[in-house]
Amino acid sequence: MKTNENSTEMSNTKSKLAALWLFAMLTYTYGDVVTLMDPVKHGDFELTEGFLLGGSIYMMIPLSMVLLSRLLNYKANRLASIIAGSIMTTTLIMTLFVAVPTSYYVFFTAIEVLTTAFIVGFAWTWRKKEGGINTIFIEAKTA
Repeated sequence: MKTNENSTEMSNTKSKLAALWLFAMLTYTYGDVVTLMDPVKHGDFELTEGFLLGGSIYMMIPLSMVLLSRLLNYKANRLASIIAGSIMTTTLIMTLFVAVPTSYYVFFTAIEVLTTAFIVGFAWTWRKKEGGINTIFIEAKTA
């Protein structure tokens, strides 16, 4: 059955994207924890409520993509992964030029950039096989 194969392939691709976003999110989290342990890195920088809110909103991009990668249909999923991955890749690269980065920060950022760039490439080259009927959030199989 072509429809079952297509549905399985779609599900596998969605699972791979969700796993990649989860990996990226966990890497961001651990990198931030390590950075907070470095008294030199944050030194006199004040973590204001506005800064923390902005950071929280920014981190909702990859966190949301873990869930959306599983729920969105092919077209919306592909587009969202390309846009979110591009935003994260670009901003991560830009953080390397804000201050002199530490070796551990460069290490985490390199992994994060490679992961989000891979997500963009993976989504960019993702091609849907014909045969299934998609709705906005779930794939419906034809009888």
